[in-house]
Amino acid sequence: MADETLKMLIVGYKNAEFTIPAPVPPFKAHVNPESYTQSVYVNYSELQASGTSSAANKYNNTDPQTLRFEFLLDRSGALGNLESGPVGVTPDIMHFKKLALSYDGEIHRPRYLMLVWGTLLFKCQLQSLEIEHKMFSPQGLPLRAVLKTTFKKYVEETERVARENKSSPDLTHVRTVEEGDTLPLMTYNIYGDSRYYLEVARINGITDFRNLKQGSEIVFPPLEKMN
Repeated sequence: MADETLKMLIVGYKNAEFTIPAPVPPFKAHVNPESYTQSVYVNYSELQASGTSSAANKYNNTDPQTLRFEFLLDRSGALGNLESGPVGVTPDIMHFKKLALSYDGEIHRPRYLMLVWGTLLFKCQLQSLEIEHKMFSPQGLPLRAVLKTTFKKYVEETERVARENKSSPDLTHVRTVEEGDTLPLMTYNIYGDSRYYLEVARINGITDFRNLKQGSEIVFPPLEKMN
């Protein structure tokens, strides 16, 4: 039998700092997803100047990334680890909707969510939901369903400002380490000078700046603090 403690969780929060849990219990996947799709969209302006033969793509912005999951819900007894109730998966669907989709009057929007699965910690909000009912009881109640979901990454305001002001060394910047990145190069791209990389390493608690972990985030403080 699968270890229930390793099931993917969707946890709700009432604030953008993800410190106040929602009053709705976390949603636990019946079965961990077999895969998920990560998408990033780059937006360009394609306005064509008069008298030209084609339009040059002008960068506008990059949307926050999205993750798409399909969650199998099953109360038919086939999984062997969940009770098969008289109302099937209807309570599970209602639970998910209440947590992720319902409007929270205190924050005037659907709740903030965090996807928790092993090393995956994804701050987000539900962008879309499609429900496919696949098996029914003799009374017509759904015993199995698939939740087809899209979650859009929630970017906190300080991080958004930092990302949108890449040319200013006087603001805090947050960068995600990509393949081929080095701390001196990243420091140079922020400050126009690589000599601050040891101070950046100290502030971020980086003990081995020669081997940065791909996907990790590094904070670059304002230049005035570095000086």
